Amino acid sequence: MTFYDIIGDIHGHYDKLTALLTKLGYAPEEGIWSHPAGRKVVFLGDFIDRGPKIRHVLQLVRRMCEAGHALAVMGNHEYNAVCFHTLGETGDWLRPHDAGNCGEHAVTLAEFWDRREEWDDWLEWFKTLPFYLDLGGIRAVHACWHPAEMEVIGDRTLHDMDFLVATAKVGTPEFQAVETLLKGVQVPVPAEAIYLDKEGHPRQAFRGRWWNENPTGQTYRSLIFPPADTPPDTPVPEEVAALMPGYPGEAPPVFVGHYWLPVTDPVGPLLPNLACLDYSAANGGPMVAYRWDGETVITKEKFTL
Repeated sequence: MTFYDIIGDIHGHYDKLTALLTKLGYAPEEGIWSHPAGRKVVFLGDFIDRGPKIRHVLQLVRRMCEAGHALAVMGNHEYNAVCFHTLGETGDWLRPHDAGNCGEHAVTLAEFWDRREEWDDWLEWFKTLPFYLDLGGIRAVHACWHPAEMEVIGDRTLHDMDFLVATAKVGTPEFQAVETLLKGVQVPVPAEAIYLDKEGHPRQAFRGRWWNENPTGQTYRSLIFPPADTPPDTPVPEEVAALMPGYPGEAPPVFVGHYWLPVTDPVGPLLPNLACLDYSAANGGPMVAYRWDGETVITKEKFTL
């Protein structure tokens, strides 16, 4: 049996990544990190944007994957980058080059501004990344394990141009599937309940606790993740509750990133078989891994940071 060390969002923070790998017992040999006992890393995506050494992170992760020492899933930032740099059928970029999107991608653009050919190769590599991994004993996805949306994607990759275009078109089944797996379930709030987030922006939807088995009777406030007191504390209607796929207690452990858990949150599982490993490494928090040795129950003691 292969044992895995699952690592959350990196966002260009190469020094934090190498420090964590070292703590886990990995070491570089001829530029490729590996573990002497044959352990493998599972990377949960979001390698680019925000951090200071994006190119170094990409090189480390890809070399490990190509040498068989790691596996990786796509993050929403890799997906966004592919769309940002791809023209659609109408000649427009699949991800608009507006101020918000350009700002989010700015650090990556700056790092590769004089390495266009190399960057194009990275975009092609991003297209090879799977949207999720089911390794038998564990599962990995960037934001949400949603079997129905996984069926929509099937075995297609972003190298399929028709599929890529469909994922970027609001309203298509492919768009909804990718949004859910890479960004989580969006919980809409009624017009009269639009609220301001912590940055003062009006919000009509928020990321929900999709793993809830039966959210019927819960409130908007109890469903938001990470927890916050901004949404209304009123019951959600059945059609909103039905958006949550739930995660069965008998299912294998599943690991996600994406959610920017507050740095003050205690590190540990969300369910006995579910853990988020994004503790805001790109915003002053620790980079976090979980050391999996075949167990079916996730334990707090096996988180490493």
